[in-house]
Amino acid sequence: MQPNLVQTLENNPAFVHGGPFANIAHGCNSVIATTTALRLADYVVTEAGFGADLGAEKFFDIKCRKAGLRPAAAVIVATVRALKMNGGVARADLGAENVAAVRKGCPNLGRHIANVKGFGVPVVVAINHFASDTEAEIQAVKEYAAGQGVEAILCRHWAEGSKGIEDLARKVAALADSGTAAFAPLYPDDMGLFQKIETIAKRIYHAGEVIADKAVRDQLRAWEAAGHGHLPVCMAKTQYSFSTDPNLRGAPTGHTIPVREVRLSAGAGFVVVICGEIMTMPGLPRQPSAEVIRLDAEGRIEGLF
Repeated sequence: MQPNLVQTLENNPAFVHGGPFANIAHGCNSVIATTTALRLADYVVTEAGFGADLGAEKFFDIKCRKAGLRPAAAVIVATVRALKMNGGVARADLGAENVAAVRKGCPNLGRHIANVKGFGVPVVVAINHFASDTEAEIQAVKEYAAGQGVEAILCRHWAEGSKGIEDLARKVAALADSGTAAFAPLYPDDMGLFQKIETIAKRIYHAGEVIADKAVRDQLRAWEAAGHGHLPVCMAKTQYSFSTDPNLRGAPTGHTIPVREVRLSAGAGFVVVICGEIMTMPGLPRQPSAEVIRLDAEGRIEGLF
């Protein structure tokens, strides 16, 4: 049960405890890890995995609700490559400059910005730099973010370490210290379970409707009668789209969210809602990284990169 204290390449502490994938679970580390870190540092950053429609929503609506946390700022990580994919570019063609595709994909980023702002938390966008990104593409993202009332900051931490992300760190600290956050979860505890599902689907995913068989609705009502109606809901769906169709990119509206199954995680404290085709047991790559990580004769670690 004790959090695992590890360190970054530059010796900053990091608590790795829990952290299930946000497409099938709550997507962030444990309450114990975060509350421990808050006693040891001036600023604590929690990674909430996948898109903000998954990780951020669950961090706010599940973890913060359960732990009484009140986040002071949020960082939305974006890449030029992902925005080009949302603009219709095939994965094989992402290395070529395509400013028009970046601009076409930016509404996806805009949806995430608006969603996070809806929780009352100030936002900054971090552009995770890739070597193939061009100045024109980066500028297009910065201009779009400015039009949404937020700043987008280029981050070169992969190549330069902390030196490449100093501007973002200063901005996040300033936002956190500004006292402008007015955090509130998306829905109250006493809302019905199906109404909670609809609230997320319509306000975060911008869906037109949620459909579920009578058996699913009856199961939710039975859990409410058994005293579990106050629990938050944890949506399990594809991470590739605001919809349940992984091929529907951008910022779709009016789509349908099908609820296939619901599962009660009473010990964890939430109801899992299975939407569309999604595997709840993620697979490993064909060759796990552990197979190539070893110590050399000098005791140095090899195979990490």
